Amino acid sequence: MTSTGSIPVAEALLLADLIKPTPGGIASRVLAKTSGGNVTLFAFDRGEGLSEHTAPFDALVIVLEGLLSLTVGGQVVAAGPGTIVRLPAHVPHAVDATASSRMLLVMLREPKA
Repeated sequence: MTSTGSIPVAEALLLADLIKPTPGGIASRVLAKTSGGNVTLFAFDRGEGLSEHTAPFDALVIVLEGLLSLTVGGQVVAAGPGTIVRLPAHVPHAVDATASSRMLLVMLREPKA
């Protein structure tokens, strides 16, 4: 049983099998999406990234493999496999892959009153 943009229910899936790095590019796949937030898997080729931007809610970056250089509010953070970095709402941030990398992005939306 699946729904659009999500992974199957009650199955153990290998994250590495869900997305492959694209030579010279970035690949992404939404694994789960609800009104409370979403989880997206990203694969970056070396030298690729996401330019500086802001979001209206907090997010968590969980590095699965490779090495990412994250800039959060002007502070550079080197993040390798097994690390997690919090990106606060309304603070500019950017992602640069200094090696071929995969990460999970967890977006945390505030529930509407």
